[in-house]
Amino acid sequence: MRKLSLVVVAAMLLATGNVLANDTIGENPTTSLSTQISALLSENNFSEEQTDLTAQVRFTLNNDGEIVVLSVSTDFEKMESFVKNKLNYQKVNLNEVEEGKIYTIPVRVKA
Repeated sequence: MRKLSLVVVAAMLLATGNVLANDTIGENPTTSLSTQISALLSENNFSEEQTDLTAQVRFTLNNDGEIVVLSVSTDFEKMESFVKNKLNYQKVNLNEVEEGKIYTIPVRVKA
């Protein structure tokens, strides 16, 4: 009986060790994507009168990891063309690209 309890305790220790060894805390791909998009949109030439412009951007990623802008919802027409020109077909660095997944992010551009 004593040997059986010793084997059970050893098996539990091995199982616990395996579970804890597989702890994969990776970078959130959405956060990484938002950071990269922010960097792409940081260079702008909007005037001081056009401060705090906002838009909702819907996009997807293709096989090559490039952004394909589907739509930009904003009241300011120049903002729409700016976002499309800056983001469309720009390559982003992601470990796993889910082709066809549609992302929607809010974008705020400050002059």
